[in-house]
Amino acid sequence: MSGDRSSTPVQDTGYDDRRRWRALGVGLVAAFMTLLDVSIVNVAVPSIDRALGATPSDLQWILSGYALTFGLVLVPAGRFGDARGRRTAFVVGVGLFTLTSALAGLATSPQWLIIARLVQGAAAGVVNPQVSGMIQQLFRGADRGRAFGLLGATIGISTAVGPLLGGLLIQLGGAEHGWRWVFFVNIPVGIVAMVLGWRLVPARPTGQPDRHRLDPVGVLLLGVGVTVILLPLVQREQWQGPAKWLLIPVGLLLLAAFALWERRYSRHTQPLFDLRLFTLRSYTLGSLIGLIYFAGFTAIFFIFTLYLQMGLGYSALVAGLAITPFALGSAVASALGGRVVTRYGRPLVAVGLAAVVVGLVATDLVLTGGPHDDVPLRTALPLLVAGLGSGLVIAPNQTLTLSEVPVPMAGSGAGMLQTGQRIGSAAGIAAVGALFFSTLAANRGDWSVAFRHSLLLAAGIIVLALVAAVVDIVFGHRRSGAPSRS
Repeated sequence: MSGDRSSTPVQDTGYDDRRRWRALGVGLVAAFMTLLDVSIVNVAVPSIDRALGATPSDLQWILSGYALTFGLVLVPAGRFGDARGRRTAFVVGVGLFTLTSALAGLATSPQWLIIARLVQGAAAGVVNPQVSGMIQQLFRGADRGRAFGLLGATIGISTAVGPLLGGLLIQLGGAEHGWRWVFFVNIPVGIVAMVLGWRLVPARPTGQPDRHRLDPVGVLLLGVGVTVILLPLVQREQWQGPAKWLLIPVGLLLLAAFALWERRYSRHTQPLFDLRLFTLRSYTLGSLIGLIYFAGFTAIFFIFTLYLQMGLGYSALVAGLAITPFALGSAVASALGGRVVTRYGRPLVAVGLAAVVVGLVATDLVLTGGPHDDVPLRTALPLLVAGLGSGLVIAPNQTLTLSEVPVPMAGSGAGMLQTGQRIGSAAGIAAVGALFFSTLAANRGDWSVAFRHSLLLAAGIIVLALVAAVVDIVFGHRRSGAPSRS
């Protein structure tokens, strides 16, 4: 299929080669914009605090409320795109995201900003599964790997470059109002993405539209279950005492009830999420790798920004520049990984995970002996290595995880994968952040020791993802070597 790329339509979509890549381009721009807002606001917190007089609880909700609502709507939005077509969901999601970005930038109180961020996160959750589903629908074979490679680069770069772009905007807009431009920058991009999305994103699902109900009971059980799990993670600093952690087993019970309901519901019609996807080893282990990797991956930027700005007194701009080597490495390796993933498979992901661990351990070693005046320079090379490894993880793992997912389930399958990544991110920041602050208190404010210890914990979490990748490789070899399966 990849040999003739001139004007071959993809299945029954009527999309020639040029139009499908243009559609992907629009989707990647929207994905970049929505994923950027996960991390870009971190460096704006001091400015928001001064401008609006926000309490620590307010600031926590401004940061974490976005991720909470983002994770809640991923699966229902993906299911809607599978059943009714992706164009409407994409355009409405981008439009709502653009509107709430404007409202966030105009906020005059912490409560206003919190509400805007909650709705903005939900809008981002509507957009993202449409992009993954569109790749499943429009691309096949090596082209699908390349498309997911570009999506993986978008995920990696948007996460890593957020602090840098936020620092630049605050520098340009000034300490008092620069934080508003962190939100206003989305408006022109969002308007263009809406217009082009309406023209290019597929209007209909593959095959016949699914006119069945969209499983409201499943939506409710999944939404409440994910909320109950995420709440103690995003409110870990504000909710004192151990009682909050009792919500996690409650959330797991709700997710178990969701699984039982989906199994029963699937006997009559298409459920919100088809549990048969977890019978696919590629999907199950790939989702597990994504959940664990994002727990370590996202936490790195959280603690590094704290260390540089609060511990060493660097500006938001310099803190963002210090993370740039990771972003550059991730961008380069993601594009390469997407091209070769169909050739090398899961071993490529394992190599990437190993490189991330090596890069993080090397970062710890170059900081041995306490804080230095040249931390951004000392950490540039090891972070570049970690970024190169990350680029071989995110895009290839997403390609492999979704490789056997039927196109009519592409949106909900991608939505569940990303929901796991959001839960992993919240759990990783909670665990690594807790170690960071407890070490800081135990070592009388030694920021370097706190950063190094928590960095090693993040590396340890990523080692667990490496173990899962190795398990997948071993089982894959055994299966391919078994006479009954050959």
